[in-house]
Amino acid sequence: MTYKSAARRAGLVVSMTAVLAPVLPAATATASVSGPAAAVAPAWCPTVGGHQVDCGRLVRPLVAGKPDLGAVEVSYAVVRHSAPGPAKGTVAVNPGGPGETSIDKAEAFAWGLESLLKDHDVLLVDPRGTGESQPIPCGVNDAEYRFGTRAQQRAAVERCADNLGPKAAGYTSAATADDIDAIRAHLGVRKLSLYGLSYGTYLMPVYASRHPERVRSIVLSGAYPLQLDPLARPSAQAVSLNLHRVCERGVPVACDGKQAVQDLATTAARLRDRPITVPVTTDHGVYKKQFTEDKLANLMFEAASSQVGFEPEKPSLLGRLPHALHRFVQGDAAPLRKLVQEEGKTGSTVDQAPYIAVTCNDYRKAWSKDAPPAARWRQYNAALAAVRPGEHGAFSAKGFTEGTTDAGDVCIGWPRENTPDPQPTKPELPDVPVLVLSGDLDANTPDASGKKAAGQFRDSRFLSARNMGHVPELELSRCVTGVSSRFLRTGEPGDTSCLRTLPPINVSPVRG
Repeated sequence: MTYKSAARRAGLVVSMTAVLAPVLPAATATASVSGPAAAVAPAWCPTVGGHQVDCGRLVRPLVAGKPDLGAVEVSYAVVRHSAPGPAKGTVAVNPGGPGETSIDKAEAFAWGLESLLKDHDVLLVDPRGTGESQPIPCGVNDAEYRFGTRAQQRAAVERCADNLGPKAAGYTSAATADDIDAIRAHLGVRKLSLYGLSYGTYLMPVYASRHPERVRSIVLSGAYPLQLDPLARPSAQAVSLNLHRVCERGVPVACDGKQAVQDLATTAARLRDRPITVPVTTDHGVYKKQFTEDKLANLMFEAASSQVGFEPEKPSLLGRLPHALHRFVQGDAAPLRKLVQEEGKTGSTVDQAPYIAVTCNDYRKAWSKDAPPAARWRQYNAALAAVRPGEHGAFSAKGFTEGTTDAGDVCIGWPRENTPDPQPTKPELPDVPVLVLSGDLDANTPDASGKKAAGQFRDSRFLSARNMGHVPELELSRCVTGVSSRFLRTGEPGDTSCLRTLPPINVSPVRG
């Protein structure tokens, strides 16, 4: 149950810009910087066909109340509505992460929210440390973090904390929420509609709890609750459910769901005892990936949830996994090795400070933040020991939780000193209309997590898009963004029947 859409970090959810590039119109509009003193747009300000784009930066305290730690510049872009007259509202969008950028996706968001942009503005903020906002690096890059063993990941987290020092406290969801609100005030916007994708479904409720009077409505897509499970059980259970669904929905049926889950359990057990080494080639080097039970878990729930349903007729990681697992059980590791190598090509050298620090500062853990390291380990091991049989589906509890890069034990060495307390899990939230969307083939933030996220609000509704994976907005018919756009405009989703008729994905036949 890893909670992110960190496309730039892990290559697991392709950014909307890359996904929609073939269908985006050419950008022709000029951009202008906001504010009376601005004469020309900064070079990084995006252009969006048919829309004015206003860009700017605000200087914000790195850590509130600690001026000695300095300040950080936070950049934003506002894609303006196209119709004459004032905007009927402003929608603040966050695409996930933590650590994902927004400004460079302006064209993609404009494409997906085309109907809404007729009379609403869209606000895009690059969270502190990312994209066009000022970097605060910690010296840990994506590839070494993602391809490393679990022990290496824990060590990387500790190194990141050492390099950041007291500045680690500047990376929190609360700080990003306050940055967004400062930009709102700077722009003279009275209220925002909030649109969060993946980690954005965590960030936006934090904003709503800190600035409730500034929220008009909320859409959360690929969602999980503030009170998340630190042992990732909903995701583990969704992996098996999704294998059943993809096997049984194809015409003709390509595989047997029960057999696919059995093959997964056999594969996980074998890799637990005898990991295999898979060389992975990226644009910046070759990595020898130790493919263990935890790496299989990550492949199954996070990587396999990415892009599902975007081009359903084409082969996808999720659709090819039943065949690869069955071949592995039969003694042929080649198909599974190939999938691991293809998925690993997206490793990058992007610094992971915004990702590591936010998840280690904010998320609920299976230990007390105030406990010393030895006590933390005792508390964590006790939590694992208390897991009931089957709660992690086809995996062992240890194997699956170590497959998460922002849960389990990865943050166990994060310092007690100079870091904030975890984000409150039950804050007071405003009574505004809320729509929560999930893809029913998403094991990253599955339906079960989305329903709990909806349950945090008084006036909420939950909708699931059939045959879609993580962040269902990626599908090209614009069914999902049509539903969310209507909701943001009217407070009602309108006709949602298209969510139930999205086509099943291609599944490689399993024979023998």
